[in-house]
Amino acid sequence: MKKPAWVIDKERTKRAAAAETVWLFGLHAVRDALVNPARTKLRLVLTKNATDKLVEAIAASGIAPEIVDPRKFDSHVPLAQDSVHQGAALEVKPLDWGKLGDVALTGAGAPLVVLLDRVTDPHNVGAVLRSAEVFGARAVVAPLRHSAPETGALAKTASGALERQPYLRITNLADAMRELQEMGYVLLGLAGEAEMTLAEGLAQAGSRPVGLVLGAEGPGLREKTRETCDFLVRIPFAGGFGSLNVSNAAAVSLYATVNR
Repeated sequence: MKKPAWVIDKERTKRAAAAETVWLFGLHAVRDALVNPARTKLRLVLTKNATDKLVEAIAASGIAPEIVDPRKFDSHVPLAQDSVHQGAALEVKPLDWGKLGDVALTGAGAPLVVLLDRVTDPHNVGAVLRSAEVFGARAVVAPLRHSAPETGALAKTASGALERQPYLRITNLADAMRELQEMGYVLLGLAGEAEMTLAEGLAQAGSRPVGLVLGAEGPGLREKTRETCDFLVRIPFAGGFGSLNVSNAAAVSLYATVNR
């Protein structure tokens, strides 16, 4: 009997995920990954200088490094030419943070999550992860498609937060939003044209768990995402410019939420 198309697609996605690896680079990102016991580490490529700076992390990781000539480093690892690797690169498997329901209900930190709607820039997502860790959010959530995957550039911008801050990529954002609402979360969508301010939206949420929903710069939140939010809110601006990039908007919103 022929398998249904959806079963074939699911199996293909599962095989692709199993085969996926990520190259992290830069002393900070590599060090944090080496000492993270949850990371599956496959290959460590270092210059002698980088090895000397990562002695303790290498010992903790249990992986033997390949020491290479710094002049030939780029020929040993598949990194972009503009990658600031500092003589350190580590091939790893993406982290598995488990199910959204488990993390959102019982995860570490405040009952607060950030949801990203088609934010594809790894530098923006890395900065959001860093802010989420600083302000104690339980997770950053993004769709599998049309979002920034776990990459070396994202890890470097996150400055170590990728190893500690749950970053869950889910199949359908609207479904994840409804799942959070069923858990008692109030979802506040950031939209510049909204009538309600962020402070007013947080007042409506009261002491309930909060999900902050942010869209990509330019397009903003998709229509389905807007419809699924409990409230659309805006960050009030003093001047006429009135715009923040998504990572700055996330930082401001997180600060306001934890200090409500």
